[in-house]
Amino acid sequence: MVYPWHLCLMATLYIFAGLMHFIKPEIYLRVMPLYLPQHKRLVVLSGIAEIILGIGLCIPVLKTVSIYAIIAMLVVFLLIHYYMLTSEKASTGIPKWILLFRIPLQFGLMYWAYYYL
Repeated sequence: MVYPWHLCLMATLYIFAGLMHFIKPEIYLRVMPLYLPQHKRLVVLSGIAEIILGIGLCIPVLKTVSIYAIIAMLVVFLLIHYYMLTSEKASTGIPKWILLFRIPLQFGLMYWAYYYL
């Protein structure tokens, strides 16, 4: 089965994002909400999840499950985006307008994934 280039782009973006959890974990650790436990473990698990789900998009029998899991993951990641918006420390100096833009962007990413169902 030949997938459209934009599905391959999505897969590549999730794999790259997952790898970044291991290359630059300090970025992800800095934005973890204080109410979540075991920040290092969560950063590692979310990186592994992004890599696996990105690969899953490229495997026909796993594509649908991967899409639903990506959407669920993006819903959970809204917590981090909201935390970054409301916490001066977690915002890491990123301008408020960018932090605000990231919230609707999450919904755009969810729609992009849903498009392939």
